[in-house]
Amino acid sequence: MLKNKKNSTKNGSTLNNFSKRIANIPAGFVSRIAKIDELKGQWTTGARLNPQVLGRLKRSVLITSTGASTRIEGARLSDEDIEKMMRGINIQKFTNRDKQEARGYYELLENIFNSWKSLKFNESAIKHCHQELLKYVDKDEKHRGEYKKSENRVHMIDEAGQSVGILFDTTPAYLTPGKMRDLVEWTKKIFDENKYHPLLVIGNFLVEFLKIHPFTDGNGRLSRVLTNLLLLQAGYVYIPYVSHEKLVEDNKPDYYIALRRSQKTMGAKKEDIADWLDFFLNMVLKQSQMAIELLSKENIEKILSQKQLTVWQYIEKTKETSTGDIAENTKIPRPTVKQTLDALLKLKKIERIGLGRSARYRKI
Repeated sequence: MLKNKKNSTKNGSTLNNFSKRIANIPAGFVSRIAKIDELKGQWTTGARLNPQVLGRLKRSVLITSTGASTRIEGARLSDEDIEKMMRGINIQKFTNRDKQEARGYYELLENIFNSWKSLKFNESAIKHCHQELLKYVDKDEKHRGEYKKSENRVHMIDEAGQSVGILFDTTPAYLTPGKMRDLVEWTKKIFDENKYHPLLVIGNFLVEFLKIHPFTDGNGRLSRVLTNLLLLQAGYVYIPYVSHEKLVEDNKPDYYIALRRSQKTMGAKKEDIADWLDFFLNMVLKQSQMAIELLSKENIEKILSQKQLTVWQYIEKTKETSTGDIAENTKIPRPTVKQTLDALLKLKKIERIGLGRSARYRKI
């Protein structure tokens, strides 16, 4: 009974902290969240892309996200370097550490994208993700998957990979296990109860995770992996097709400022994480908008496979055509032609005239 009472007190305290943090959230945040969820619904009902196309988009995002996330922390690998490395091409001009960190990030994020439905969110999973993130990094062998044993600080990193100042002090090492236990248990509980919008809960988890900074190294990269996981599990299933990490990299000064402003209030009488939530919601909204743009007519060429693109380009050149005519002139099998025509019809890129074998198609 005493243990249950103690846990209840902790959960109540954590809930009060969360309530204080979001007490001053501007009213505009509500409309922004509503817009994000509206776009989420559009993706769910509109995404009928060819699996090969989705696979190609996912591979592209894995490269972009790996490059962006590691560069935020000071690595200097370009997206082209990442792609070469994952294809097994040796790139001599970079340190082993940069390449080791990039490979670990790529493989962990790929696993998140492929297996998020079956992954559980708990402390063990977080530690396992950290271990996988750093599994190729020689210098981190002793502390992979283990909370920090000594103090660490968060530095702001410039484009040259050098520290330009301390961003904030983190939770002392001796308090870290308890802080992480409370944070993860509370986050799981609030998700299950569904009393608060998941984007607010995820935003709170991230800002506190980064304030605790529970591991000796890799906290920033791990926070972005966990962002992908939590957003996917909250139903934002377009996450693998638009890079969250790239958006953070492109807005890195705002990222650091938002973290610093919010984390300075944590533990004070008046906690306020509105600056961080503002940044986080802006990134998710932009990501949502970019996902919907993938479905638009204007981006048709980006979402078609090579054979589908050949069919589309042929239709563009003709005033009117048929399935058989397309197959004969493009040398693409009729089943693929039919599948492509169906996709183009759904995207309202072409229109059908007539039915059955006499049906003809033309560009709208």
